[in-house]
Amino acid sequence: MALLALTIEAGVGYPDALFRRIGHPATWMGALISALDRELNHETDPFPLRRLKGGVALATLLLVSVGVGALVERVALALPLGWLALAVVASSLLAQRSLHAHVAAVAEGLTVSVEDGRAAAAKIVGRDVSGLDSSGVARAAIESLAENFSDGVVAPALWLAVFGLPGALAYKAVNTADSMIGHRSARYLAFGWAAARCDDLMNFLPARAAAILLTIGASPLAGASPAKALAAAWRDAPNHGSPNAGWPEAAAAGALGLELGGPRSYGGIEAADAATLGDGRREANTDDIGRALALYRLSTATLWFFLAVGALTARV
Repeated sequence: MALLALTIEAGVGYPDALFRRIGHPATWMGALISALDRELNHETDPFPLRRLKGGVALATLLLVSVGVGALVERVALALPLGWLALAVVASSLLAQRSLHAHVAAVAEGLTVSVEDGRAAAAKIVGRDVSGLDSSGVARAAIESLAENFSDGVVAPALWLAVFGLPGALAYKAVNTADSMIGHRSARYLAFGWAAARCDDLMNFLPARAAAILLTIGASPLAGASPAKALAAAWRDAPNHGSPNAGWPEAAAAGALGLELGGPRSYGGIEAADAATLGDGRREANTDDIGRALALYRLSTATLWFFLAVGALTARV
């Protein structure tokens, strides 16, 4: 099912018309998270109570997501060709096509002006982009591509392959919660703790799998180095502020001969983590974004291959 869902998503993505009409699973989850935040996250509560309520909010979100996933899966598989309908539903939890399109848009924007590149990058990165030069915009796009290859493609595909639609929805719910409330701000340090830690746990293996896929994907890419990808991931990923994001980012940096990471700011506040990833060129350009997209396509194809092998092995 994971392989079929990847194929469907690569072919058609999530249609804009459908999004405008009914939204997207992430937006539905986001609405529930926002409601739980409003009802449970009271700044007058003591820190331990806010952390407990954050755990209750996450448990509620997971209960709803897994329950809906199990119900949909059971109903679908009871119908003729229900497996196909289930794969269509599952494809909405993947982001191969949209990720490629958004990163390619950054390169296209930079060919026009730095401002256009910044505007495109602002749609896919959380950092401040207003002060970035063209090289900084290119690095930000490549870092986002690598991290979201793990979060938006590898992780949901693996959770889907192992645990079916309930597992993929559970992953998407936690990942969405982490992006909304898993911040180290005054409002979310306690309430979002459970979401952030659960997201770290659920991404632990997928992030490292993504680094391996990027290493393998570098093998047929002209000018890329699988050895440097693996070396950079092993050496630099532990220095990243996130226990997971550094693995695919460092692997991409090593493969492409770049230096990624370094100083960045969020909402005018400098990130505490300024670790650099890779030991190549600091200056990046649109050609490097193009090479990163080629690496992404090859690494995604590698994921497809391993899923196909897994499916055939399971049938035998």
